[in-house]
Amino acid sequence: MNTTRRFLLLPMLLLLSACVTINIYFPAAAAEKAADRIIQDVWGEQPPGQTAPEEGKTPESPAPDKSSALTPGWRQAALALLLTRAIPGAHAAEADIDISTPAIRRIQDAMKQRHERLESYYASGAIGVTKDALVAIHDPKAVPLQARNELKQLLADENRDRQALYAEIARANGHPEWTDQIRDTFAQRWADNARQRGWWYQDGSGAWRR
Repeated sequence: MNTTRRFLLLPMLLLLSACVTINIYFPAAAAEKAADRIIQDVWGEQPPGQTAPEEGKTPESPAPDKSSALTPGWRQAALALLLTRAIPGAHAAEADIDISTPAIRRIQDAMKQRHERLESYYASGAIGVTKDALVAIHDPKAVPLQARNELKQLLADENRDRQALYAEIARANGHPEWTDQIRDTFAQRWADNARQRGWWYQDGSGAWRR
């Protein structure tokens, strides 16, 4: 009887462990697509030649530990089937990032309106995207003297909203601890979108590129 109970208990423990893993997994590919949707809304449609992240692309899962006596091949296959039947919505939860909350929309709309005033500064090379997903002065000489205070305030407002956006996306998806990963994802996507538009951006070392 004890042997039977242990045999039945093991799959349940593995199932619970798998559920926890699914809940804490950061969906990088979905985050990239969400970032691109927001950037294209704020900055406008992507220019010809820009490539978006591949649809359905997900990070590779680590290879199973074949040395473990607890997860032989047949039991792992059975567990996968059990997960699919028991929690069909789990994979869907991994595959998407919610960016439709009212708080996110308010921040996004404010950034979109502000971009109408910032776009000419991007185009002139006066400002660029930083490696930490913010915006900074790139060429002070490209900013007219009478516009410097206004631009300084615009950048302060933009960076405040960007920080709030990353935190709100993580919070809205039930994982405040994802804030840094959301910001890192946006840093890559802001930079790639800026490069495609011929705007300045910082690479991973902080060097300005175009």
